[in-house]
Amino acid sequence: MPVRKTYKLYIGGAFPRSESGRSYPVTSAKGDFLANASRASRKDARDAVVAARKAFPGWSGATAYNRGQILYRVAEMLEGRRAQFADELGGGKRAALEQVDATVDRLVWYAGWSDKIASVHGSANPVAGPYFNLSTPEPTGVVAVVAPADPLLGLVSVVAPVIVTGNTCVVVASEPSPLGAITLSEVLATSDLPGGVVNVLTGRQGELAPWLAAHMDVNAIDLSGVADADLALSCEQAAAENLKRVLRPAAAQDWAADPGIGRMTAFLETKTVWHPVGI
Repeated sequence: MPVRKTYKLYIGGAFPRSESGRSYPVTSAKGDFLANASRASRKDARDAVVAARKAFPGWSGATAYNRGQILYRVAEMLEGRRAQFADELGGGKRAALEQVDATVDRLVWYAGWSDKIASVHGSANPVAGPYFNLSTPEPTGVVAVVAPADPLLGLVSVVAPVIVTGNTCVVVASEPSPLGAITLSEVLATSDLPGGVVNVLTGRQGELAPWLAAHMDVNAIDLSGVADADLALSCEQAAAENLKRVLRPAAAQDWAADPGIGRMTAFLETKTVWHPVGI
């Protein structure tokens, strides 16, 4: 008799059960049972935010080079589980393997930007007077991410730009297809990524997203995975309470396209300093 596996959440580098004790079945496109996934509660979301906040000083204080090397390691480990990810994606074997390869490439691409984004997004500003005036990007803080339906490439395309720039995040995985996010959590847990930098919640998008949008210790929210216009609007309104940065794409995203640097700069603050010119 096959064992019905129930996947747990990923919070603070550990795999706790949902505080609520709830789970829901995950099925394939053909309706076949695949596994049970934990159905996270508001308490789980709060715990994830606490873990992300705790991890923020160390992660944002690490060198950009170090963050890039960790993302390279994550890409390497994801590639090592290529067959498993392809099986979980389902569909045609060849197409699934191509998507896994594209996901590895996407991680490597963002890793390469880790120590370059400051040079591109920062500047030395001309001023009238004997001063240096320098603008430099700094991470926003804790970012809530509602992952898109694309269970792997889309997921990595929204998480990687958040963390490579020094932010930490709480991810609400795709509700119908959470297995990619869960397996990615296992990769992150066994890589060099510090616990709490990425926290993954599975469950109802409509239940978790509004509470993360209203959470006063969340600094920004990415609504790329919210297809319901009313839910997205309510999240934007809740986010306004503490002036969160909100990313809500105006059109459907092509995750296979060149990502550009827009997502990295979306969750960066610009700090400008003045310094007198030495003699």
